[in-house]
Amino acid sequence: MLTAYPPPADLQDPKGVARVAWIDLIDPTDTEVEFVQSSTGIRIPARAALAEIEQTSRIYTEGGTTYLSTPLIGKPVSPESALTPVGFVLSSAQLITVRYSPFKAFDRVAEQAVHMPDLTAEEALVRLLEQIIDTGADLLERIGEELDSVSHDAFHADRSNSRNNLSAATERLRQALRRIGQLGDRTSQVRDSLLGVGRITGYLMEAVCHDWLPGLKQRLGAVRADVASLNDYQGQLANKVQFLLDATLGFISIEQNDIVKVLTIASIVGVPPVLIAGVYGMNFKVMPELSWSMGYPYSLALMALSALLPLAWFKWRGWM
Repeated sequence: MLTAYPPPADLQDPKGVARVAWIDLIDPTDTEVEFVQSSTGIRIPARAALAEIEQTSRIYTEGGTTYLSTPLIGKPVSPESALTPVGFVLSSAQLITVRYSPFKAFDRVAEQAVHMPDLTAEEALVRLLEQIIDTGADLLERIGEELDSVSHDAFHADRSNSRNNLSAATERLRQALRRIGQLGDRTSQVRDSLLGVGRITGYLMEAVCHDWLPGLKQRLGAVRADVASLNDYQGQLANKVQFLLDATLGFISIEQNDIVKVLTIASIVGVPPVLIAGVYGMNFKVMPELSWSMGYPYSLALMALSALLPLAWFKWRGWM
């Protein structure tokens, strides 16, 4: 899909496309890529090139044109969110973006650009970076709220109703681990996005924006400062994710210890009655209680007492 801003009179006219400030390619076809390249004379990087992880492949200048790329989060509010590469190609007159997923940041800038006949390539790029940072901040805020909810469920919620229900406790812990894992994944994705945007802003300020308008330079510096502050906040969230993960694993260990304790007590309590039953079950001719009329109730009472005494001792020691 090919869009351009400010919108030209004819999107199929190469001369009209060559005069716009911002060309946005969304999952472009080979035909669209060839059309933009022939209209602007600017090389469009392929998706494989945008997905490269080394910095020299993500940020460089070639023939007076600056090529930038970073991973951004598609479907940020969904558990199936994933990083997809996004490319920014900045020339002296045009900005070309290449992406393979919809992003709210781009949609917001597109809505603004429709009403900006004097839009420049630099202005479009700065606005995109600002919106990307705003979207990342919103996502970190949602992650922080969800982590607070997980923390409240883990440390403050009443568990008395499910304490004696093993299946309910197991399912609760499984859901907590899954939820923490999803939040950890999204936090890591935000970190990768912020790292990419931070590299882009640093490169622009050091090597590209010398002849930009002062207002754009200040806004670009503000974006760089926001990236630094969000990185600090993301680090705190990552630590909280790790803390909650350790706490949940600790609760799982406690549940396992409780189960083992019950089994251990049951096995210990069952040993003395079995021993007494084994003694009185031996087939010897001479046994003092064999012909005693109270022998059977006596043995039953002795077995019951041998089971109750360990239970009382465990209760006294506070093990149950």
